[in-house]
Amino acid sequence: MPKFTFNLPDIGEGIAEAEIVAWHVKVGDNISEDQPLADMMTDKATVEMESPVSGVVTKVAGEAGDVIAIGSMLVEIEVAGDAADADETPAPLETPTPAAVVEDENPHAPEPVAETITVAPVPQPAPPAAPIANSVSDKVMASPAVRQRAKDLGVDLSEVKAAGGHIRHADLDAFLNYGTQMGYRPAAANARRDDETIKVIGMRRRIADNMAASKRHIPHFTYVEEIDVTAIESMRADLNANRGAKPKLTLLPMLIVAICKTIPQFPMINARFDDENGVVTRHGAVHLGMATQTDAGLMVPVIRDAQDRNIWQLASEITRLAEAARSGSAKSEELSGSTLTITSLGPLGGIATTPVINRPEVAIIGPNKIVERPMFVGDNIEARKLMNLSISCDHRVVDGWDAASYVQALKKLIETPVLLFAD
Repeated sequence: MPKFTFNLPDIGEGIAEAEIVAWHVKVGDNISEDQPLADMMTDKATVEMESPVSGVVTKVAGEAGDVIAIGSMLVEIEVAGDAADADETPAPLETPTPAAVVEDENPHAPEPVAETITVAPVPQPAPPAAPIANSVSDKVMASPAVRQRAKDLGVDLSEVKAAGGHIRHADLDAFLNYGTQMGYRPAAANARRDDETIKVIGMRRRIADNMAASKRHIPHFTYVEEIDVTAIESMRADLNANRGAKPKLTLLPMLIVAICKTIPQFPMINARFDDENGVVTRHGAVHLGMATQTDAGLMVPVIRDAQDRNIWQLASEITRLAEAARSGSAKSEELSGSTLTITSLGPLGGIATTPVINRPEVAIIGPNKIVERPMFVGDNIEARKLMNLSISCDHRVVDGWDAASYVQALKKLIETPVLLFAD
């Protein structure tokens, strides 16, 4: 029977190679036309490759984590009847809209959720081979990593319940511990798990490389200050009670307003350092990176021109970007070009954090958990809401005095929130 060689096509302008993130097939599998073959990651996106023919897989290019060149063999398929020339390289694709962007300068970018992109060089017509039933449903919302894990475990994702409909690893864990077709079963008490070896590939490897580069090249220092947020939390509650059709406010948009109002006095904070050329660019606009947790890890969508938005506009943009990041629909321009980053663990809180700078930026701000504690107010003791605010800075660009002075300016605005709305 003839064999069809599916060569890795051109999946983006200037892309010379791509990394195999995950295989959806293996040697010996019967596959059908348009069935997913592999997830390939470039510097710009994770792309799902689909088979242009039906047949039996006889050879694959390598294993997850291997990097192959554009135009080289990805999969060899034995097909029935006539097939396209085995040495034929598919025509270049149109540049896909990436599911996520990876910048070498961005240590926080996580593995993106792959957007399905059809790769279809057209062979001569051939009778389709009977496809093998897939035990993992393709009609549910889940990242490629979750799908692959479910496939390896033999779990049908259509049986896994998830809040919001998007299945995460935690939902899969819950199903494995409790869910069966007969109802629920308790997890074995103190059950010992087998050792697990996980190869660091794809986005996780890029995160590791970028984080290491950030810590290796940037002399970090972190300054932490305690801020009384009682007044701003009271103002936030009043605004939410009278917001009408406006979005519900969290503390984040109010913090962003404070950050932007203080930046003009401290331009060294909103900057990027090109250490190879020895150039610091102090940016006039605040393009604020917002660390967002997704199924695949941290992603950093960017609020463009944050200084020009009011709290309601910021609240809407925060919600929109977070949803886009979590669903994998964020555009490339929404995931790059930040000049300053804010990161928070949200409800997990924490007394204090020492966040790692989003290279080549020179500062990152981290609000921490709000706690209620007794505090002297004049001669009286009152219950007050307190929050530690962390800032990590590049000591080559920002002095300790600058960082402390900037946070004190933030503290003044946050503790006297009426100043946020004063010109």
